[in-house]
Amino acid sequence: MPRTARPAAGRPQGAGPSDGQPAGLRLTGLGGGLFCAAAMFVLGLLDQLVFGASLTLYGVLFLPVCVLTALWVRGGDVLTAPVVVPISFAAGLFPVADGGGGLLGRLMGLVTGLATQAGWLYGGTLLAGLIVLVRRVLWVRARRSRG
Repeated sequence: MPRTARPAAGRPQGAGPSDGQPAGLRLTGLGGGLFCAAAMFVLGLLDQLVFGASLTLYGVLFLPVCVLTALWVRGGDVLTAPVVVPISFAAGLFPVADGGGGLLGRLMGLVTGLATQAGWLYGGTLLAGLIVLVRRVLWVRARRSRG
């Protein structure tokens, strides 16, 4: 009975630098979403504690998180990055949003923050989407060339 080649431990078959992603950290779609949400929540907390809830700083910090999320998600799950990025923006906005007066005040602050910071939200999502499109094209080409 012939033996078939097995992929190296911890490395899925067919994954590598030719899958449109540099070698290194690879996250599943869920892992990318959890990373992005956790990073934005921690950055929101730090922004609140250190800078007194600067929404502009929060938006600026959102951009590198978008880039990292789009780069670290593995090739097969790369299309999830532009979906999780805006959700993570909202999740991290909770500590930064103005909110006096209980739950309704916090929700109003969140909605106001989303409305006033829509430029950062759209910019980061567009940035992640462009990176994802390039990676997806490279991934599809690599799969076709392998046959």
